[in-house]
Amino acid sequence: MHIDSHRSTQRARGFTLVEIMVVVVIIGILGALVVPKLLGRTGEARVTAARTDIATMMQALKLYKLDNQRYPSTEQGLQSLITKPTSGPAANGWKAGGYMEKLPKDPWGNPYQYLSPGIHGEVDIFSTGADGQPGGTGEDADVGSWE
Repeated sequence: MHIDSHRSTQRARGFTLVEIMVVVVIIGILGALVVPKLLGRTGEARVTAARTDIATMMQALKLYKLDNQRYPSTEQGLQSLITKPTSGPAANGWKAGGYMEKLPKDPWGNPYQYLSPGIHGEVDIFSTGADGQPGGTGEDADVGSWE
């Protein structure tokens, strides 16, 4: 009986309004410090994603060249990694099934550009950045296989 009387004297204690307000203010301060840092990184993340895509396509192009003794022409383009070219230089060694499952779009939703011969090397693959125009600075800058 002693235990039951002890339980009845205990009361459920909740949080006071002041305690809740302090927690909300602390969360607000942390959010104000962290969110801008995370938002500033989205541009960097897109550039990194573009570089990764370009490196993957460059590897596929090297395999294409091993099988066909040359890179696809600019006209044949990156599509040559997916389907066997029907025009332009012959691709008699083209591997059944292709060299990639599908061609990615750049992180800004635009197709990657391809030049063969390239301006910076044998071939160039590049993204024109956020603005979709050649050149630019910051997030609008081109990202290419020559970097």
